[in-house]
Parts: sequence; C-alpha cells; structure tokens
Amino acid sequence: MEKRTVNPWKWQDERSYSQAVEVKNVESTLYCSGQVAIDPDGTSSNKDMKSQLEQAIANLEEVIRTAGYECSGIVRLNIYTTSTEELWPYFPILQEWIAQHKIQQAVTMLEVNGLFETLKVELEATVVK
Repeated sequence: MEKRTVNPWKWQDERSYSQAVEVKNVESTLYCSGQVAIDPDGTSSNKDMKSQLEQAIANLEEVIRTAGYECSGIVRLNIYTTSTEELWPYFPILQEWIAQHKIQQAVTMLEVNGLFETLKVELEATVVK
C-alpha cells in the first residue's frame, strides 16, 4: 500500500489531520461503523465527554484489531459530537492517540442534535492495508 497526504497549507498540522489522503495499491479496506461509548454488554455510557471519548477510541481500536487491521491504516475519520464546545478541551486526547499510532487521516467533525441514547461522541473510520 502507498499512502500520500496532500496539505497545501501548514495550519492543519496543529490539528492533527490532513486535507486529503491518497491511497494506492490497497490490499483491503475496512469501513467501520461509528464507534461510541457502549460497554461490551450493550449499555450506553452516561458519563462525561472525556470518558466517552476515551471509550469510543478504545472501541474503535477493538474493531480495527479484531478485523486484522492496524490503527495506522486509518485514512478517514469522521467525528460526530453533540457539543463541539464540550469536546474541544479533550481534543488533545484524540491528538495523542493519532500521534501514538502515526495515523495520517482526512477528518470531518460535525456537531449533531443528538446521538443514540445518552451518547455524546462517535468516531467513524475508514482503514486500509
């Protein structure tokens, strides 16, 4: 697999994403459903944004690993949140995770009116290998 990022500017570097990611010679692609703070027994979290973000990241990692992929193969990450204002102070948690796995991804973040039950943040990814 060959991966190339396209960044006509520098400002996105501080925000831990790329303007575009080109991928060639892909062996396979994994399209992950949005992962949220739901326990293995199916219980939705009613905890704070920080806890929900950490659990959503852990659940996304679990799906990716279980499928036989690596987080470094994430090329697209969509972030849905019920409050960007509430999420923003914890954005460094996401940035540290991105740096830890050397992820180079295009990102879209959307604030939505609501998510399933009591959930506040959802992470949806496209992963290649």
